[in-house]
Amino acid sequence: MEILAGRPGHLARQVLEDVGRYRYRVFIKTLGWDLVTEHGLEKDQFDRADTLYLAARDDEGRIVGTARLLPTTSPYLLGEVFPELLGGAEVPRDPRIWELSRFAAVDFNVSHGGAMSQFSSKVAVALLHKAIAVAAEQGAQRIITVSPLGVERLLRRGGIRTHRAAPPKIIDGHPIFACWIEVETQDQESPAEDVPLRRVLPSRAEGLPARPLGVQCT
Repeated sequence: MEILAGRPGHLARQVLEDVGRYRYRVFIKTLGWDLVTEHGLEKDQFDRADTLYLAARDDEGRIVGTARLLPTTSPYLLGEVFPELLGGAEVPRDPRIWELSRFAAVDFNVSHGGAMSQFSSKVAVALLHKAIAVAAEQGAQRIITVSPLGVERLLRRGGIRTHRAAPPKIIDGHPIFACWIEVETQDQESPAEDVPLRRVLPSRAEGLPARPLGVQCT
């Protein structure tokens, strides 16, 4: 397995289409969410030219996990759609805070593949650690994400230090919550160390100036 990370201008068009089809299969066909689609691809207003994507692929090049990173200095899912999940706290607008969304790690190519299997998936743990690493490279110190309660088990199992931003709320019949991930306190070594991360964008360490870019999570 490998994990690709990059913006639309750096990722191959086929990779972006595969990600859109995968998200459609996870979030719409499997979970039944009412989301925007275009030619069988799941895509919303937060999929922009400056969005930073991660895509996990198996040895045959098939998508088995996805994630999306956005800085909170630009419009993002929690701030625009689910601000009530912060329990009355101010919506973050800080270049050091990034959002993780559209996280999924369902392998439809195995017999036990399903929406809930991701909560114990090695792919999910690896993808989470890589997302944290990529966000850190872009200057993030904290990550905020909107997630179903099941993700808490995955985060604990992966050794990721998190805490709730506020108590969960029932939205469309499902309990979801906003979750903080403290990027700078994560262990340097993780279960994802043996999973190659292929970056198709320069990191800040390679001279990229800080700029707005723009778990199953929303």
